[in-house]
Amino acid sequence: MKRLFYAWFNSMRGLRDAFGSEEAVRQELMLLAAGIVLTPFVAGSASHGALLIGVLLLVLTVELLNTAIEKLSDHVAPERHEAIRYVKDVGSAAVLCSILIAALVWGAALIDHIFI
Repeated sequence: MKRLFYAWFNSMRGLRDAFGSEEAVRQELMLLAAGIVLTPFVAGSASHGALLIGVLLLVLTVELLNTAIEKLSDHVAPERHEAIRYVKDVGSAAVLCSILIAALVWGAALIDHIFI
């Protein structure tokens, strides 16, 4: 139990730090909050609701990993470096892919809600 307590504490500290330093994390947390509020009105079932919230958590997860990569890259190589640019761009592309997945899932749910 002690390990779980410290893991929770460290995770919450990481989330707080990312929230304080990254605009994208703040935006995605606001999107998650809005999604949690809207899900009961859009989802046709509990499993659909879990999927809608889950894809927003996926976006936040990928953004947090991308933020960690960027912070580590800046610490290791503060000067401009082509390999670091590549790593950061790939991380950014991963965030974009997760956003597209979320947009597809939410778009399909909204179409179902409106037209079915």
